[in-house]
Amino acid sequence: VQLVESGGGSVQVRGSLRLSCDASAFTADAAGFTYSSACMVWFRLAPGKEREVVAMMASDGTTSYADSVAGRFAISRDNAKETLYLQMNNLKPEDTAKYFCVARHRCTDGGGYWGQGTQVTVS
Repeated sequence: VQLVESGGGSVQVRGSLRLSCDASAFTADAAGFTYSSACMVWFRLAPGKEREVVAMMASDGTTSYADSVAGRFAISRDNAKETLYLQMNNLKPEDTAKYFCVARHRCTDGGGYWGQGTQVTVS
């Protein structure tokens, strides 16, 4: 199961970035569930901080966000393209982290299948 994040980079405060997570290599045989049925999650990890769930989207489109990003970030998915997105607006220095997409069978599951991450730096 392979998830590939992209779209990270360096951006100024109050800038925007759109992260993508390509799940076209995601196979139900390997994962035990299909991409379209997966709960997709964006995590981030910053030096010296705990891993944080940034946003989550269930297979039915239900979304949830960390309080720290609510109103600024938006998660979306294109099941036909097997791609997950994270639109990040009004970025702040505290958003600096490596962002990972994760596929889970259910949103209440732990673990899941992780991408390699993409770095976002806000200054």
